[in-house]
Amino acid sequence: MCDVCRWLKFEEDVEDGGERWSKPYVATLSLHSLFELRSCIMNGTVMLDMRANSLEEIADMVLDQHELSGPVGPEARRRIREALLKQHHHQNHKKLANRIPIVRSFADIGKKQSEPHSMDKNGQTVSPQSQSTNHDGKQDVSRENSAVDFSKIDLHFMKKIPPGAEASNVLVGELEFLERPVVAFVRLSPAVMLNGLAEVPITTRFLFILLGPLGKGPQYHEIGRSIATLMTDEIFHDVAYKAKDRNDLVAGIDEFLDQVTVLPPGEWDPSIRIEPPKNVPSQEKRKIPPLPNGVTDLGESEDHGGHGGPELQRTGRLFGGLFLDIKRKAPHYFSDFKDAISLQCLASFLFLYCACMSPVITFGGLLGEATEGRVSAIESLFGASMTGIAYSIFAGQPLTILGSTGPVLVFEKILFKFCAEYGLSYLSLRACIGLWTAFFCLLLVATDASSLVCYITRFTEEAFAALICLIFIYEALEKLLHLGTHYPINKHNNLQTLTQYSCACVEPINPSNDTLQFWEEKNITVSQVNWTMLEVKECEMFHGEFEGTACGPHGPYVPDVLFWCVVLFFSTVLMAAFLKEFKTSRYFPTKVRAIISDFAVFITILTMVLVDYALGIPSPKLQVPSKFKPTRDDRGWLINPVGPNPWWTTIITFLPALLCTILIFMDQQITAVIINRKEHKLKKGCGYHLDLFVVGVMLGVCSVMGLPWFVAATVLSISHVNSLKLESECSAPGEQPKFLGIREQRFTGLMIFTLMGCSVFMTSVLKFIPMPVLYGVFLYMGASSLRGIQFFDRLRLFGMPAKHQPDFIYLRHVPLRKVHLFTIVQLTCLVLLWVIKTSKAAIVFPMMVLALVFIRKLLDLMFTKRELSWLDDLMPEWKKKKLEDADEEEEHSIIVEEEGIVQVPMEGHLKCDPATVNITDEMSQGSFGNVWKNVDPSETTKKEPSAKSSPS
Repeated sequence: MCDVCRWLKFEEDVEDGGERWSKPYVATLSLHSLFELRSCIMNGTVMLDMRANSLEEIADMVLDQHELSGPVGPEARRRIREALLKQHHHQNHKKLANRIPIVRSFADIGKKQSEPHSMDKNGQTVSPQSQSTNHDGKQDVSRENSAVDFSKIDLHFMKKIPPGAEASNVLVGELEFLERPVVAFVRLSPAVMLNGLAEVPITTRFLFILLGPLGKGPQYHEIGRSIATLMTDEIFHDVAYKAKDRNDLVAGIDEFLDQVTVLPPGEWDPSIRIEPPKNVPSQEKRKIPPLPNGVTDLGESEDHGGHGGPELQRTGRLFGGLFLDIKRKAPHYFSDFKDAISLQCLASFLFLYCACMSPVITFGGLLGEATEGRVSAIESLFGASMTGIAYSIFAGQPLTILGSTGPVLVFEKILFKFCAEYGLSYLSLRACIGLWTAFFCLLLVATDASSLVCYITRFTEEAFAALICLIFIYEALEKLLHLGTHYPINKHNNLQTLTQYSCACVEPINPSNDTLQFWEEKNITVSQVNWTMLEVKECEMFHGEFEGTACGPHGPYVPDVLFWCVVLFFSTVLMAAFLKEFKTSRYFPTKVRAIISDFAVFITILTMVLVDYALGIPSPKLQVPSKFKPTRDDRGWLINPVGPNPWWTTIITFLPALLCTILIFMDQQITAVIINRKEHKLKKGCGYHLDLFVVGVMLGVCSVMGLPWFVAATVLSISHVNSLKLESECSAPGEQPKFLGIREQRFTGLMIFTLMGCSVFMTSVLKFIPMPVLYGVFLYMGASSLRGIQFFDRLRLFGMPAKHQPDFIYLRHVPLRKVHLFTIVQLTCLVLLWVIKTSKAAIVFPMMVLALVFIRKLLDLMFTKRELSWLDDLMPEWKKKKLEDADEEEEHSIIVEEEGIVQVPMEGHLKCDPATVNITDEMSQGSFGNVWKNVDPSETTKKEPSAKSSPS
């Protein structure tokens, strides 16, 4: 015997050359072969829970049972037995001689799959086919004495098979001397390791044997493919495990036929192999048993609402929510570090370290310009490191990444200007405001104010997330364009006069008063300065001027730099996006593709750095402070909250602190809501109260030390979560890997901010990173974070004809005009947020973010509750569609009851109509008896399973 097909969810065939397995595809079956299979189960041998330890014992028991229906003869019995026991040769063995074709299939967790095999001639016998299927169920394995030859195991294919999987082997074919067919369906208990039968060393639970007279080989093969495909079906898989007699198996086939879609001949090409779907539809609705009145029991009702879990329940006790968060997260604390031992976490750390460094240093530089160096880059780096380490160690949701925010920068500018005008100490007044803000944050924690997060719906969440993503994209492009100021383009060059282009330093013709004062203070004699020999920095230091056709507004034109920055910027974005999607490529093994995808951003940055270094074009590089000390010598690491300011400033500062508190609270909690989304499948719980507590404490510490304030950064946090997505490693060939959840750990954030604190000692390395590369990473993060935001999907509907609109679940239930109205309101809020943030009124930005919650409540007056449940529901799209399918199934069940269709109460809602089941006269009869018969519901009552399998 040799392999000819196999199933691991989808069918694979041995190509005509016999050298390779085909690409996985959706199996298409002949309806007639399904009828013939039904007849085989009804009229053949069915042996459930057989106890056997070898294929020889199974063959003898099957033949003994077969002889009860008629004599076979000793010679025929011997030859049938030899055919069944003939040695199998598998495709991975690369043995082409004297093969018996085999079809084999392997099931995913909770599923059974089988594939047909066929046999070559043995004397006067003509090749029977053999098939095997793997199932997941209880493993109670009895092994043969012969050892497994691991040198012949396809280890790559073995990885695709879930732990605990069991096989179904299907042996079908034709024998010349047979007068009547040998048909048997066998379920072993316990499952047995039949050495050499399955392609990989897993136990066999089911066997289907079909040997028939010569002349109908293709028909037998199709019947084998039918049972193999049935064993990959979730529902029949359960039926096969739990069946007590043949009637249960027949009812399972009937249910499968009830779900089958028939394509008429001539309307399609049967030779075309159908590609596996990207997302396999859930079969859960087929498992829902009907109630006596015909209404489908949907089980526990799905949660349509927003964030109403136990984490956000008011306790009524002081710090009650905080203590519950600690109690909830404590059991997982050790695993938060153990789960970080993976290449994926290393890739996430390398990516986010580069992504976090630049905004922290840039923010510090901008803050230094706004405050005359009182709080600058070194303070920003130190504050980010210290706050990030504390948050990673103690926070309830360590997947959140802390960062600086634009509104905080605006607040700092306004505060410094106020202090300068009224002669107040900026650092002392800032320390008072920070301490008040920390107190208010702790007060919110004490009163379980985080429970108000339940009012943050998709409307508010997406408006805020979209704003932050757009800010990242806008600032990345703005910074790129801003490089044109420092590296201008020499426009309208005349190629014939290039030899005459020059830019020289000359003495200022009309020096300003500042320049004259500088020369006087530095004792510079202008006439003794050799201006034409000065370098650019020296010319700028001596307040010289640049003159010549190759001079720009700020000095000589630097050739190629701006264009090279543009190349680096867009190359970084395109390469990072390409490598991130590389896991769906057709090239290289799965593990290699996964590693490339995980390290996509780091590989991109490293590649761009090497290319930039090799070309030697002086692109702007990342600037890191070289010494660990305060930027200004007139300040230390501890700030007196009163200082030279009047004592009453310590009290009056609670008013601006209220604005800061609103900003901190909304920034922190909206980001936490996004991270804790249900579709992320987090298993360790969240900690809204504990997160805010840590942020509040560290805010007070940073205020006393004169460091910037840090809070949850939305885009960085989303990028962190996306970089830690877990997918099933044992997905079937052709199947999209199943999303399992997020790798919940706190080691990545801890390493990011620890290394950030050590960055002052790594300037020799970091100085090689071009800033355009980091700007490209910002653009990539902002654009990639927009994925999954429903708001942008709805924006696209404006210019899309109805017939081309995607099948979004809300379009099924909400009029298109109402969808557009909802989108327009949300877009208006987004525009207002943008305008306020970029204007002089940015100080009230926190209030506008808070106002989004109230605007959302006003929508209750414009939309019905049902419409808002679809447009503003936080439930993932796939869950909505699942509920929608369940509702349709409920309606169908009611119709079925009204039309008098008999319900066959198997594991699912198996249905057969007595008026249509007996179609023997209308259908062509097979060689094994009638295709259909009337189904008596009393014969197919639900039985307890003998071997349990959990469907995936």
